[in-house]
Amino acid sequence: LVLAVALADVDLGLAQVRCVDAARVGARLLARGEPQAAALAEVRAAAPAGAEVTVTTERGRVTVSVTGQLPAALRPLGALPAPAASARALLEAVP
Repeated sequence: LVLAVALADVDLGLAQVRCVDAARVGARLLARGEPQAAALAEVRAAAPAGAEVTVTTERGRVTVSVTGQLPAALRPLGALPAPAASARALLEAVP
């Protein structure tokens, strides 16, 4: 049981890192004017499996949020936060 929880904790840490990387990639691609479909495909490839991705644009900024799922072995332990990250970038002017 201890080993399963420890491995799930490592999985949770890796999922957090993948959420951060995916959000950053998405914000950077969308800020420089890449098509949203292509950018979202890159985000989903970098994000943990089953992650939820949201994109908002306002006041010349784009925000990409990525929320993963808590590993199954940690769900019975209570209210642990799911891995999540958000990245924001200024939209670049298109010449």
